[in-house]
Amino acid sequence: MEIRHLLTFQTIVEAGSYTRAATKLGYTQSTITSHIQALEHEISGELFTYVKRKLTLTHLGRELIPLAEDLLATHDQIKNMRSSQEVKGILRVAAPESLTISRLSPIIREYFTRYPQVKLILTNGTCGQNQVDLISGRVDVALMVYPELKLEKCIHHVLSEEKIVLVSSVDGPEHFDENKIDTTNQFFITNEEGCSYRTMFEKHLIKHGLDHFQTMELWSIEAIKKTVMSGIGFSVLPYITVKEEIEKGKLKMLCHTEKFDPIYSHLLVKKKKWMAPPVEVFVDLVLNSISNNEIEGYEGIPKSQIH
Repeated sequence: MEIRHLLTFQTIVEAGSYTRAATKLGYTQSTITSHIQALEHEISGELFTYVKRKLTLTHLGRELIPLAEDLLATHDQIKNMRSSQEVKGILRVAAPESLTISRLSPIIREYFTRYPQVKLILTNGTCGQNQVDLISGRVDVALMVYPELKLEKCIHHVLSEEKIVLVSSVDGPEHFDENKIDTTNQFFITNEEGCSYRTMFEKHLIKHGLDHFQTMELWSIEAIKKTVMSGIGFSVLPYITVKEEIEKGKLKMLCHTEKFDPIYSHLLVKKKKWMAPPVEVFVDLVLNSISNNEIEGYEGIPKSQIH
């Protein structure tokens, strides 16, 4: 089994066919076929099959994906090793949009200034997907906004408690009253399923018999905020993402009586004996930045407006 065989396998998965993989890698199709046959011989089973003339992964092929990604990521780290521990190479970070726009932007700017030879690839996914991508080796660092976590396979840092608030337009009510709210004309405006604070609030709605509440699912926090400003509903968001709009009078926080479980921002790195320099300095930069700004922005908020 050779690294190039695993790279060929990964490229076929991404490209969707042997022909496109051969073009991307600069191989002949017969070379691509021989690489896959060598892999299949090593693991004693087929990786791909054809279903209605479409190339499809077998169960064994699907199991190989995260393992191959992990091995290829380790191979890249080994290639980028330098005795001087020079900070260069590729850093892959997965973070929810809420942390990207509220906390990571200045950190990434400083990181690029200090380490211009690092190529940083940032993806935004749900917290659950970010964790899966870290364990599988698709990313080097994962950030999450989630309740308390207990993880065995990761180095885990709790960064800060994230205050979650209900927001409406400035013309909206002062209080979120479950008994009086009009579920036919007011939308719960939120982001994708799997978001921790969305899940938390939906449990609250079910508890109060509002499980048929109209939900409007949007693609970004900026879109959510602008839609809430228009007056057609309310949203549940980390305070740090709406702080500026609240201070400028563009959004209003709603008081509520419900006590939610606390939610925190987390940083996760997969446990390894050696941490690549780009990963190590990024983790240090995040920890120092969040520690210095941990209490920012929560002074003066009534307890009835945060969980």
